[in-house]
Amino acid sequence: MALATRERFAMWMRWAVLNGVPRAALAVQARRGEPLARLLVGPQRGGDPHALVEQIRDRGRLVRTPLAWATADHSLCRTILRDNRFNVTNTDNMNLPAPVSWAVRRTEPGLPHPAEPPSMLAVDPPEHTRYRHPVAHAFTPRAIDRLRTRIIEVTSDLLESLEASTHWDLITDYAGPLPAEIIAEILAIPAERRPSLLDRGESGAPLLDIGVSWKVFRRGMQTLRDSGREIGERIDELRAEPGDDIFSHIIQNGNLTDHELASTAALLAGAGFETTVNLIGNAIVLLLHHPDQLAMLLEEPERWPNAVEEVLRLAPPAQMTSRTAACDVELDGRQVRAHDTVVLLLSGANRDPAVFTDPDTFDITRPNAKEHLAFSSGVHACLGASLARMEATIALQALFERFPSLRLTGKPTSRELATLNGFRYIPACTDRKISTRATGT
Repeated sequence: MALATRERFAMWMRWAVLNGVPRAALAVQARRGEPLARLLVGPQRGGDPHALVEQIRDRGRLVRTPLAWATADHSLCRTILRDNRFNVTNTDNMNLPAPVSWAVRRTEPGLPHPAEPPSMLAVDPPEHTRYRHPVAHAFTPRAIDRLRTRIIEVTSDLLESLEASTHWDLITDYAGPLPAEIIAEILAIPAERRPSLLDRGESGAPLLDIGVSWKVFRRGMQTLRDSGREIGERIDELRAEPGDDIFSHIIQNGNLTDHELASTAALLAGAGFETTVNLIGNAIVLLLHHPDQLAMLLEEPERWPNAVEEVLRLAPPAQMTSRTAACDVELDGRQVRAHDTVVLLLSGANRDPAVFTDPDTFDITRPNAKEHLAFSSGVHACLGASLARMEATIALQALFERFPSLRLTGKPTSRELATLNGFRYIPACTDRKISTRATGT
């Protein structure tokens, strides 16, 4: 059997046990009307995610479903995220049947998957601490200040490019290129390799869902293979000739293996790009649907940071995550057994009426907007949260002050994913240009 054929069969087997069988089980439960199953199959097949989350909330603070425990309660989500009796969910701690565990081990492709070990997103301390420490220390005040300067420069360049037309796709033309360029700066990716980041984000993002189709899985894995090869080449180059970039500092000071470095780079690229492009895109759509809120921002620009927090609350870039109990745990009077998984519905926690008044209302003046869980909490809180906030604040203020007559020309197209929440396409135009200065700079 040729090597390529063996690799293809191993990939298919991995898809079958991690996605094919769950896909069939989810389909059965979704047809029966189970809201968590309908949520996990995605909005295209399952329906309105907000309505499904509210169905789960109506059943109680902690709900046992045929698939897993689930909660949309803000307090419980925050508690579980901070509780060391819960681990990140991965194939090592889910108590999978022996044949499934065997198949997963045998088909490990060694690719830099951002949601599989050794990605810091998929491991717990002490491994998580070892991976996270060099990354956190590489984001020095000097590095952050340099990134802020670069964000302003890229934003200005993108706005100048938009001037050449009055009709745009604000994902391809604006929300996507900005975070792609900043991640490229962080990882010292050469200019000629940067245009592929947007396409790779689009094909890799579905891998965070469960039960994806074989076609989607195969495309995503090929993206990881291509990315892994390029990241490996870049690691070799930066080991030989380190620069003054963040990734060089991680390589030189992290004491990580090449595979661990590649997984770290893939996570930085995926999380840094996906979080920010979804945040900016979601904010654009929300503001264009709420002209009164946008008008307030244009009159009182000091409100932009809190407006970004309200977008994160109401339309978080990631809608859910999960944790697996390391031991028997009592929660809200219920007994969660060791190896049980709890799905944390972050989008629901962010609309918990016990925490947020009128939770479905978009209100940029909301005093406690920052209490959202969009960036998780505890040891796995998003390392790039401050960077994403900075990018979004600068980009949004600059866009709307440059083009105050910006409006949608059609219905934005959702990415139709279960885990990530964002738009693939935002058609927009401007009738006239009142200002030619990009503020926020």
